[in-house]
Amino acid sequence: MRSSSLLLLSFLLGVCDVHGASEFRICAFNLHHFGEAKAKKNNVMHSLARIITRCDVCLLQEVRDAKEKAVPMLLDRLNRYDTEHTYDTVSSERLGRSSSYQEQYVFVYRTDTVTVTGQYQYPDNKPGDVDAFSREPFVVRFKARKTAIKEFVLIPQHTTPDNTTKELDALYDVLQDVKRMWKTENVMLLGDFNADCGYLAKKNRKNVRLITEKNLYWLIPEKTDTTVRSSTSCSYDRIVVNGETFARAIVPNSANPFNFQTAYRLSEEQALEVSDHYPVEVLLKDIANKVSFTKFLSLFVLGHLVFQMSTW
Repeated sequence: MRSSSLLLLSFLLGVCDVHGASEFRICAFNLHHFGEAKAKKNNVMHSLARIITRCDVCLLQEVRDAKEKAVPMLLDRLNRYDTEHTYDTVSSERLGRSSSYQEQYVFVYRTDTVTVTGQYQYPDNKPGDVDAFSREPFVVRFKARKTAIKEFVLIPQHTTPDNTTKELDALYDVLQDVKRMWKTENVMLLGDFNADCGYLAKKNRKNVRLITEKNLYWLIPEKTDTTVRSSTSCSYDRIVVNGETFARAIVPNSANPFNFQTAYRLSEEQALEVSDHYPVEVLLKDIANKVSFTKFLSLFVLGHLVFQMSTW
């Protein structure tokens, strides 16, 4: 009787594992000068397709697509590479103080798992911010019904290295504006924050509200290397979530850089052709993860009673 009950328990645990096995992955990837020239390199595009199609939503940074050819080429490659899903993009305008150097934020997302429900280009020279950002955040709201959080907002930022402290602090104001505008607490900030090494001095961290605010959770562990070059070891790329509700919707310990160099057995030279950054990523719990232990215990007890009745 006891061994049969244990078998039943194992079966029910297996059922729960199956329902909780799906992953919803959010990524942020600095593509390092991604434009038409890079998009014409077959080996680079193959690696990018392998990396980006791992994600349900992937923020791309350093997109320099002035002729508007590189992103469509990438999107076509993604949809040909991964036939199980369909991909689309939502992009910011070209951003930057200099007309000779501008970038776009581009979100790539799976249309079968994610819906874009809102977008907002944070204004340049907003009253009171004294032009805080070189590349103002392009804020996007997503709905993903199969996740525990269901709807969330992503605020991207690629900070300017010589202005990192000011831009990171100003992101706190963007967060407050977005929370008021869309009446939500489920907000994630992500991107190449340049939040380490010489760009964010330890003495300046106390002046960054994005760091000192207790309700914000920095998910990428300190001293985690997000750079490809063996000569550097810096935690530039980060993921930050607002509030306990969102933090509880994160799969524990799932926030990490994805070392595509090791995963795809590339030399450092080959990896640097793709980017000098690793993407950072995090997993969201799915709806099945919200099933409480009480419900599971009830299921087990019911199954055990059915088993006992069958032996009478």
